Amino acid sequence: MWDLTLWWEWLSFAARWTHVITAIAWIGSSFYFIALDLGLNRDIPGPADGEEWQVHGGGFYHIQKYLVAPARMPEHLTWFKWESYATWLSGFALLMVVYWAGGELYLIDQSKADLDVYEGVVLSAAVLGGGWLFYNGLCTSPLAERPTLLMVILFLFLVVLGWGLNQVFTGRAMMLHLGAFTATIMSANVFFIIIPNQKIVVADLQAGHKPDPKYGKIAKLRSTHNNYLTLPVIFLMLSNHYPLAFASQYNWLIAALVFLMGVTIRHYFNTMHAKAGDPRWTWIVTVLLFISAVLLSMAGREREGDQAFALKGAAQTLAQTQGFADVHEIVSTNCSMCHARAPSYDGIGRAPKGILLETPEDVARNGRAIFLQAGVTQAMPPANLTYMDAEARAAIRAWYRAADLQGLGRL
Repeated sequence: MWDLTLWWEWLSFAARWTHVITAIAWIGSSFYFIALDLGLNRDIPGPADGEEWQVHGGGFYHIQKYLVAPARMPEHLTWFKWESYATWLSGFALLMVVYWAGGELYLIDQSKADLDVYEGVVLSAAVLGGGWLFYNGLCTSPLAERPTLLMVILFLFLVVLGWGLNQVFTGRAMMLHLGAFTATIMSANVFFIIIPNQKIVVADLQAGHKPDPKYGKIAKLRSTHNNYLTLPVIFLMLSNHYPLAFASQYNWLIAALVFLMGVTIRHYFNTMHAKAGDPRWTWIVTVLLFISAVLLSMAGREREGDQAFALKGAAQTLAQTQGFADVHEIVSTNCSMCHARAPSYDGIGRAPKGILLETPEDVARNGRAIFLQAGVTQAMPPANLTYMDAEARAAIRAWYRAADLQGLGRL
């Protein structure tokens, strides 16, 4: 009942669920307001900068936008900020649960860099904090007056960052951290720039002063960045489910192409919402970028776990625990035909999720996943195609729990 591994797995599930829910709320409101702002009818005379009539859910909505603010502040004002904050906080919690606490399996690739988990965690945190400082420095420099050049520099920085992280982290961690870095600057834009600037405008109006339009201009630049970065973040957060994206030699270039696809897709919809044309060329460019990503994934060989190296920490404990030889035989019999460097099961071209279960080192490194997927639950093998019996699953549970006791509950 008090199996810490199972509770930890459910904590990860809860954090992921919360993160998805809050992200839907944030992205949904962001896309809605971008589309609303671009689609406003600005030919209607009056004090407003534009207005729009909309119908939804059986009712009609009359929306007006004021460039700075209305002449009189309303008594009630809705702020759109908690969606952003909750998304980042839940995402950071998920990062700590999966990649920091599970650093030996998911964060550090020992075949690339011989780092301890705590060193990887420090690097992970530095990427998020230092990345925001670099980005904010760009936005507060004279480059703010040249937004296209600023975005090009930011893109080049993301490419270099992806390459650098791939020299240390696992492929999935590299992709995830590019997404986490991007999400951090997006949420920080809301917390440090957009909301404070809006509050300055509100305070000036309440005091009877004319607001300085520069605050709205600054906030709009950051909001535009958030708009173009949203789709790449979604891809990078989902990439850990697709080894063809994260586990190839050129995964960092695939990530770079994803950022470009995010720009082309958003440019199309932004142009359409603004009724400024129909740039169908963006779809041709997007398809070409996607095909390039596919070709890169084929050109790159498998990187996740394709090299043997000395086991450390939890994996070493698992390999030295009584019953490991039996578990290795069970896994070899039931799992390795798919989870192999060259899968023998018909229809499987690459190991699912990039998880390899051929060698003793493979099994030790993935012990926790084996325990959860084939020991505690019957998720694997899928549909129990290999007829793994109850005794085999019990052996997996007994082995892992014995190792967990030796590891003092940290596996």
